[in-house]
Amino acid sequence: MGARKVGDVVAVCPFTSHAVVHAGVARVTLAGELDLDTAPLVRDAVVACLAEQPASLCLDLTDLSFCDCAGLGVLLRARMSALQAGVPLVVEGMGTQPARLLALIGGEDIFTQRTPERESTPETDMEPGWETGAEPHKEPDPGPADGLSTTDSEHLDAEAEATLWPPVRDLLA
Repeated sequence: MGARKVGDVVAVCPFTSHAVVHAGVARVTLAGELDLDTAPLVRDAVVACLAEQPASLCLDLTDLSFCDCAGLGVLLRARMSALQAGVPLVVEGMGTQPARLLALIGGEDIFTQRTPERESTPETDMEPGWETGAEPHKEPDPGPADGLSTTDSEHLDAEAEATLWPPVRDLLA
């Protein structure tokens, strides 16, 4: 749970992580602040989903209100784990703040992104239809599915084979 001081008041912003695997589709929905304290919860959710051997993995960041470097690191590690497992990873609802962090490290094209057409909640995640894998609206894709060149993708695949959760500095090499 993250806390932010505003004047003399400390506002507590709870973090939630909801993971579900249904009909071969894994979905991890995050809400609140993703930081050093909450990043392990995301790692655990992704590891649990990938252990089910899904056909695809979706990280829904629509309700993510804040992401620090530790949060960014766990998102990058989730991508590497998905690559290693051979599971396509899609990120929905990438907000401006985490997108800005990715841009600062030169990683704005690392994640395949799509914009959700509906509000994602634990109740609506189980609605018929989302598990079919049909993508609502997808941004135009200028290159490979993950936005990387073949050489970059091969380099990242080799890193993924080396370890499940590599140091973040190795993710962008």
